[in-house]
Order: sequence, then structure tokens, then C-alpha cells
Amino acid sequence: MAAPAPAEPADPASVGRIEAFLDALWLERGLSERTLAAYRTDLLGFARWLGRSDGNLEQADQAAVLGYLAERVQAGARPRSTARLLSTLRRFYRWLLREGVVQRDPTAEVDSPRLGQPLPGALTESEVEGLLAAPDTGDPIGLRDRAMIECLYASGLRVSELVGLRLGQVNTRQGVVRVIGKGDRERLVPLGEAALDWLDHYMGSARPELLHGRVSDAVFVTARGGGMTRQAFWYRIRHYAVVAGIRKPLSPHTLRHSFATHLLNHGADLRVVQLLLGHSDLSTTQIYTHVARQRLQELHAEHHPRG
Repeated sequence: MAAPAPAEPADPASVGRIEAFLDALWLERGLSERTLAAYRTDLLGFARWLGRSDGNLEQADQAAVLGYLAERVQAGARPRSTARLLSTLRRFYRWLLREGVVQRDPTAEVDSPRLGQPLPGALTESEVEGLLAAPDTGDPIGLRDRAMIECLYASGLRVSELVGLRLGQVNTRQGVVRVIGKGDRERLVPLGEAALDWLDHYMGSARPELLHGRVSDAVFVTARGGGMTRQAFWYRIRHYAVVAGIRKPLSPHTLRHSFATHLLNHGADLRVVQLLLGHSDLSTTQIYTHVARQRLQELHAEHHPRG
């Protein structure tokens, strides 16, 4: 059996910077050889990756850092491993900045993956279908709930964004909603035909019946004519999960997480999912990719000559 090919060497200038950085760490912090070796491995890996496109550590920008992290996540790196790698890169570039080697830290605006708070388990596509079918759409409240669940799953909106929708934010002719998300960032999100059909049905019949002649700017209203609240909606969601026989624990992000997971499983580009979710940073969206393994395996099996 042939030995595996050795890793491509990093360029000498990058190796020199890395060793100077490690020397500084040893002098300033007294770190162990084992810790320094871990730093060296992380930095050399990034340097080699940059070298594949004729780049180097001093030229790396934020896009390069994000691209490397994304590739690592897609290859199976866990959030804790990604956070450790990003921490290494941060310390290295802060040192380069301090030494006057670079003018800008490319890691400064890259968010670390959240640790200790794993994402909620996504529902399967069949479970989502069961949840969608659970409301009694012959009843105005059931029809409202069906429209809300359809819109949530079709758009990946945060629950707070969904219940906060106002009439002026919905354009049924273009099939989009205009959402003001975190940091007052605005985005346009498509709803899809199924969600639009249910939304039109609700707006034309159930909503006027629930309002009883009262006036409200809220898209989704209660039987008392007020806007739906996040807490009330998730009480309804848990009820329909029981009706549909779904035993998994649900959270306010379950359908949002399912939306992202199913898009990735069906081949959506990570940056498209980032835009739809309203993430300001791709590194936040990358955390979702660990649940899209099935699609990646299928693509490998379909396209790789030895798949």
C-alpha cells in the first residue's frame, strides 16, 4: 500500500512568520511545547490552504478566513474545533498587527461559533409535512396557524420576525416579504407558491373573520383582534406537534433550522442560505452545515469516480 502524499509545504515567508509568532508566545506567555505545536499545526494548515491560490498569511483578508473556515466545517470540523482554530488565527493576526506587518486584522469581524448551545434538531421533511397538515383549516384559527407554519418553513424567518409582520411588509404579487432583522438589517425573503396560496387564503377569509371589523396592521391576528405573540404561536406549534405525533423537542428555531437544513440537503449554496436567514456573517451560517451530511454524501457518491 502506497504511503499518503505529504502535505504541500507552506511558503518560507509564512513559515518564518509563524515561527517568530511562536517564539514570541513562548517568551511572553511561557506556553507548553504541546500548545505551541497545536498553534503551529493550525497556522501551517491555513498557510498551505492560502498557497493553493498563490496567497500567503500577510495577504489574507476576511473572505479568505471565512472561506477556510467554511471548507473545514464542510469537511466535518465541529464548532469547538472551529472556535479553537479561529482563536489561533485571531491571536496570530493581532500579533502581526502589533508588529506592524499587516494593517488590518482579517479575523476582527468574524464571529466564533456558539459553544454549549447546540442547534435544535431539525425536523425531517415528512415530519414537517405532518406538522403542516395538523391544523384544522376549516376553522379560522386553524387556517391562520397553517398559513403561519407554511410561511415560517418557506422563509426561515425568526419567530419574532413572523409574528411582527405588518401588512406593508408583504408583497403577494412579487411573492416576497420585507423583513427588518437583527441590527435593523432589511432583507427580502421569497415565500414560495405553497406558502403564498395559504397566506392568500388566510388573508381573504380567516383574517377578516378574526378581526370582526376591527382594524389591525398585523398580518397574523388573534381572535381578539390583536397581533399574535411569539409565546402564543409556539404554544400552538407544540399542540400541532402532538397532533402530528412528533416526539422531538421543539424550540422557536426548530422550523428555521429545518428550513436551512433542507435547503442545504437539496443543494442550495451556503451564501444563499446566509442571505435568506439574515446572517451578517457566513461563519454563523456555517454551523448549519453539520446537519447537511446526507446531501454531501449523496453528491459524493453521485459525482466522485470512486463514490
